[in-house]
Amino acid sequence: MAAVPPPVYVYSPEYVTLCDSLCKVPKRVSAVAGARGRGEDSGEARARRQPAPGTAASMVHSLIEAYCLLDQMKIVKPKVASMEEMASFHTDAYLQHLQKVSEEGDDDHPESVEYGLGYDCPATEGIFEYAAAVGGATITAAQCLLDGKCKVAINWPGGWHHAKKDEASGFCYLNDAVLGILRLRQKFDRVLYIDLDLHHGDGVEDAFSFTSKVMTVSLHKFSPGFFPGTGDVTDVGLGKGRYYSVNVPIQDGIQDEKYYQICESVLKEVYAAFNPNAVVVQLGADTIAGDPMCSFNMTPEGVGKCLKYVLQWQLPTLVLGGGGYNLANTARCWTYLTGVILGRTLSSEIPDHEFFTEYGPDYVLEITPSCRPDRNEPQRIQEILNSIKAPGVVLTSLAW
Repeated sequence: MAAVPPPVYVYSPEYVTLCDSLCKVPKRVSAVAGARGRGEDSGEARARRQPAPGTAASMVHSLIEAYCLLDQMKIVKPKVASMEEMASFHTDAYLQHLQKVSEEGDDDHPESVEYGLGYDCPATEGIFEYAAAVGGATITAAQCLLDGKCKVAINWPGGWHHAKKDEASGFCYLNDAVLGILRLRQKFDRVLYIDLDLHHGDGVEDAFSFTSKVMTVSLHKFSPGFFPGTGDVTDVGLGKGRYYSVNVPIQDGIQDEKYYQICESVLKEVYAAFNPNAVVVQLGADTIAGDPMCSFNMTPEGVGKCLKYVLQWQLPTLVLGGGGYNLANTARCWTYLTGVILGRTLSSEIPDHEFFTEYGPDYVLEITPSCRPDRNEPQRIQEILNSIKAPGVVLTSLAW
């Protein structure tokens, strides 16, 4: 029996440098910016504005390296996405406009509003190159799966799940998750997308809402005024894609055990009903306790259990990052999850490395949940699960 090839880790020093060069927070590819419209004018909404999906690129990579995990993965240098590759999803008009304002650093272009640029998606100089780099990295990872170079491919700076075909949204300028799925579809007939970010994966769901070849599953916070305002349990897809979108709305305070029970319950049904050939999983770290979003109360161990459940299917799996606005905790989370992918148990003590002082005062890998109350009533969770699995609705409606 042939040995399983090591996971692919998409990385180059230039890639991380580019990511960090456009950050709005030191060493962090993100910008805390306002969620657009959708009636978000409450005090709570203003206090919890949608930060920028992205990655603590240097911090994540440095911690993974400090734990000596790079030695157990195949490092692949990412290619930059071509205009043609990006146009496999995004419109030519949007890409051309994004390129134009990126070159000029023009955040006041009169046509930018119709493309979602401005407010929470500023037209920063160089943003087009940054977006093309992230999109290209996810395509590179997907191609490695297509070529059989690995069973798991990782692009932690990816996971820009809000961008639409002709519109930036939630600091997502290019939907690399969609580009990765489209590349996988060149070989795999049915691709399953699993989104475990705090926010609804609306851009990916929208992209495939009319097809039965890509199934999207999103577990996320859903409450009035919370970005992006979509993803209720009743959102199930359209036309041929009806019942191929599964949404699990969750309230504040959920912890590992309950989250995993929900995730396993849904994914068990999804796997049986859809029978996927490949998987893309988005693992935003904004669900983790201590995140500035102050919503879920998870730890990396809980997310790791969900990831293990997906990996036991032994399907070609593309792993992406996403949100995560406590920089040290985001690095802790994705380093821990890299260990999960490798089957490694990591030492509790943070190894000495470039960003060691960022992990004080405890300097450990573990994250402790806060005392925040869990707002998820068992009866409501059961109602949601029942509605997803009910005869004639979603999973039992699929013709497999």
